[in-house]
Amino acid sequence: MAILERFRKSKTRKEQKEPVLSVEGQEKKHPFLLLSEYVAPPSVSGDLFLSLREAIPIIDAAITKLVRLTGGFYVECDSPRFQKVLDRFQEEIPSDCGSVSLQSFLDTYFEELLTFGTAVAEMVKDEDGAISYLYTAPRKDYLLKRSKTDFKRAQVLLNDGGNGTPLPRQENFLTTALNAQPGAVYGTSILEGLPFVSSVLLKIYESIEKNWERVGNVRFAVTYKPPEDLGGKAFAKERAMQIANEWSSAMRSAEVRDFVSVGDVQIKAIGADNPILDSEIPVRQMLEQIVAKLSLPPFMLGLSWSTTERMAAEQEDVLTTELLHYRRVLTPVIQQICKTHLLAFGYTGEIRVHWKDITLEDTLDRAQVRNLDAKTQEILEKLSKEGKKEEEEHAKEL
Repeated sequence: MAILERFRKSKTRKEQKEPVLSVEGQEKKHPFLLLSEYVAPPSVSGDLFLSLREAIPIIDAAITKLVRLTGGFYVECDSPRFQKVLDRFQEEIPSDCGSVSLQSFLDTYFEELLTFGTAVAEMVKDEDGAISYLYTAPRKDYLLKRSKTDFKRAQVLLNDGGNGTPLPRQENFLTTALNAQPGAVYGTSILEGLPFVSSVLLKIYESIEKNWERVGNVRFAVTYKPPEDLGGKAFAKERAMQIANEWSSAMRSAEVRDFVSVGDVQIKAIGADNPILDSEIPVRQMLEQIVAKLSLPPFMLGLSWSTTERMAAEQEDVLTTELLHYRRVLTPVIQQICKTHLLAFGYTGEIRVHWKDITLEDTLDRAQVRNLDAKTQEILEKLSKEGKKEEEEHAKEL
C-alpha cells in the first residue's frame, strides 16, 4: 500500500508539472528588439541608433534634411597660386562610396556625427604628403580614449574586441564630438532620449497591425443549431461538417459564390462588435516629442498639424541658429583637411571657410522686407536732412 500511495503522489506531481497552453498565444514582438529592451545607452550605441533610423522613417528623413539644410561652402586661401590647387582639391578629392568632392565627404561625415554623436575619418596621403583619399570610419571599427601625449585631442584605437589597439599616424585622423559631456571623448547623438518614445510609437503601430490582421481580414463564425427532433440531433454532426465544407469552399473560391443552407444557421463577423481604438492622439503625442528633439518644423517632415504650411519667423530663427551651430562644429574639420593638403605644396597661410547663405524664407517675402527697409532708411535720411535744415535756419535767426 505504501508503494501504491508513493506511485499515486509521484503521478500527481508529474500531472501538475505539465504546461498549460494559453488560448491567447505567445506575444509577438516587433522586429526592432533593441528599442524594446532599451535601458540606458552607453557612450555610443551604434546598433540602437541605426535601428531608430530604420524603424522610424521621420527620424531618418530629419537627419537627411539637416545635412542638406546645412548647405554648401567654399574654401579660400590668401595666395592665388595655391587657390587653384585648393579649388581642384575641393572638386576632385575622392571619398566613400565612390563620391568625389569635399562636399560629398562632409555630408557623409556630418551624417555620422548626427547619428552617433561622434565621427572619425582618416586623411589618406600619397608619398608627397598630399591627401589622396578621405575615409569615414564605420562606428564599429574604432574606439576613442584621451591621448596621454596631447590632452587636447582623442586617440583613435582599432576596435579589436578588447581595449583597442592604438593606430599609427594619429595626425592623419579627424575626430569630432557633438555636444560632448564634460570629460567625455565621445559626443552625444541628436537621437539621445528618443529610444523610449520610439519604442512606445512602435508598440502603437504594432497593435494597429494586429488589429487590422484580425479585423481588416474578416473572419466569420458560422453557428449551426440543430432541430429539437430526434432526426436532427442524430445527424447534427454530419450536417455541421457539410456546412463547414461548403462554407470553406465558398470562402476560398476565386469567384464570388453564394452560400445556401437549410436550418438554423447564424453567420457573424468575428470582432465586428469591437471597434479599433483611435490612435491619432497618442501617435501625435509621440511624434511631437520626436520633432521637438530633431529641431525641424513638422511640415518639413510631411506632418500637417496646422492650417498653414509656411514657417513662422520664430521657427526660422530657431532653425537658422541650429544650422549655424552645426556649421561651427564642421568648420574646423574643413580647415584641418585643407591645411594638411596645402602643406604638402608648401603653403602655410590662413584658410577661410565661406558658407552659403541659409535661405529659409520665400523669395517674395525677402524682397518685400528689403523694400520696406530701403523705404524706412530713405524716410529717416529725409527727416534727418529736414531736421538739420531747421536747426540751421533757427541758428541764423538767433
